[in-house]
Amino acid sequence: MDPELEAFIALFPPARLDDPVVERANLAALAASVPKPDTSGMTVEDRTVPGDPDVAIRIYRPHEAQGAIIWLHGGGWVMGDLDTEHPWAARLAEGSGAVVISVDYRLAPENPFPAALDDVYTVLNWAAGNAAELGVTPDRIAIGGHSAGGGLAAAATLRTRDEQGPPIHFQLLNQPGLDDRQETWSARTFTDTPWVNRDKVAAMWRHYLSGGPAPSPYAAPARATDLSGLPPAYVATAEFCPNRDEDIDYAVRLMRSGVSVELHQWPGTFHGSQAILSAEVSRLQLAELGGALRRALAA
Repeated sequence: MDPELEAFIALFPPARLDDPVVERANLAALAASVPKPDTSGMTVEDRTVPGDPDVAIRIYRPHEAQGAIIWLHGGGWVMGDLDTEHPWAARLAEGSGAVVISVDYRLAPENPFPAALDDVYTVLNWAAGNAAELGVTPDRIAIGGHSAGGGLAAAATLRTRDEQGPPIHFQLLNQPGLDDRQETWSARTFTDTPWVNRDKVAAMWRHYLSGGPAPSPYAAPARATDLSGLPPAYVATAEFCPNRDEDIDYAVRLMRSGVSVELHQWPGTFHGSQAILSAEVSRLQLAELGGALRRALAA
């Protein structure tokens, strides 16, 4: 493991998800300890997207923004909100020069699948219909997220393709949760990795899917048999992450389906370790996310 990251392992909360309410408070405390992002080069605005139900969003508008991204926070579908994602959404906007639309989707287990995906789809349709107000064109809207949010982003691209919904220019998938079956080598083997391990992943899926298997690829995108016609993708994985192998498999399957993919496996890292901003590799990870999005929206 990267020695700068290893030094912080003892400070991370235990990797479990037995009580979502307690873990939400722990994540909020952890996010509050992150150094504040610099938002002087952008405007930040909270909005509500009308829907059934309405969806709260936070919009980060850099000056002279190029394109936009629907950005979905991590937290295993059971944790996270606009405030816990603020340090990362703002840094993504700064690093990419894109309008970042952070989505406060509904959380499980109170709202299991497909509630979160429905919220994401509501915001995606709103963004496409209000592109001019956002200062972008409808053909320059991407979608992305970290962990569970990355899984939701991948699911949204599948749904948009199948339902001929708003065009998605690019998908930015950082350590996404894609496969509820947990049959890959990394999913079976990483039982004691920091922050996220096999048991915690199992609990995430259990809360999100109400204890059963994924009913469709919209719940677990790795179950999709046809990945053709999807937008170009950037997929990032962490070496010591249970999701690692399912993410690499998904990226390779996208390529075999004719989708342009950039795949970056970060050695010495673990799931979510990009939050340790004092580590050089973490700063590189965040810079790469912003750079990949900037390149995609400029293409």
